[in-house]
Amino acid sequence: MAFGAFGAAPGAEVDAAPVKRSPVALLLLLPGFAYLALFFVVPFVSLLITSFQAPDPNAFGAPGAYVPAFRWENYTEAIVQFWPQIVRSFLYALAATAIALAIGYPLAYFIGVKLRRFKMLQALLLVLIIAPFFISFLLRTFAWKQILSDNGPVVTVLQSLTILPDDARITGTPFAVIFGLAYNFIPFMALPIYTSLERLDLRYVEAGGDLYASPVSTFFRVTLPLSMPGVVSGTLLTFIPASGDYINASSDFLGSTETSMVGNVIETWFLDVQAYPTAASLSIILMAVILLIVGLYVRRTGTKDLV
Repeated sequence: MAFGAFGAAPGAEVDAAPVKRSPVALLLLLPGFAYLALFFVVPFVSLLITSFQAPDPNAFGAPGAYVPAFRWENYTEAIVQFWPQIVRSFLYALAATAIALAIGYPLAYFIGVKLRRFKMLQALLLVLIIAPFFISFLLRTFAWKQILSDNGPVVTVLQSLTILPDDARITGTPFAVIFGLAYNFIPFMALPIYTSLERLDLRYVEAGGDLYASPVSTFFRVTLPLSMPGVVSGTLLTFIPASGDYINASSDFLGSTETSMVGNVIETWFLDVQAYPTAASLSIILMAVILLIVGLYVRRTGTKDLV
């Protein structure tokens, strides 16, 4: 059969053997499908139904009293009322992603390329990148609140060097929120880039030098394109959770009421105000905008196989 396939006339098509789906394989997939349906599809459908609910006319304005309906005005009212927080969320996430990329790429390049011959040191630095995951997200952010507080070491040093005015503060500012987002999500950026760079065939880089390309030209023409899957993955892993983050921008941590993001609004309106349709509609809007941005980004970078 193999000889017949190789000896077939040009243009002749060889019939591929039909792929048989094993019942055992389908049964093995059932727990995964059940998990996705129970913990992803069902909550999403519930959230979508909640976003269209209307106030219960018999509850006389009692908080949390809503009835099933198709009140699409919840979306328009949420956008009109909270568009500053929505825009601020994506601007903060974009800035934090850019900072994380600026720090994470050189770090990943140093570990994955320059230290490739030093396996022990490479492994040690990888452990140091992963080490923050062993500490609670809340504790790490709260620690930075103490460090950046008005009486903290950073403010004290900057004021002693007359870099920061005596009445200036860092916590509660956009800088503190973006800094917290970038710090907490740098591992999500560095690790995927390291994975791509660690597999980089250095002979391509050497070939660029043999062809009289400068190190800068070789980086942008060889190294960066070959590491783009890691860059795209790291960018998505950073931008998506940063957009919906509500810890760093909280007034209890690094933010204030002037720096609140859409995640803070959703938290407040779900738990405190108990305006469930508004909070649910904001959640759906956040997911829809993220999907739109991610789709455009992936299409622009030409890495559709990542989605």
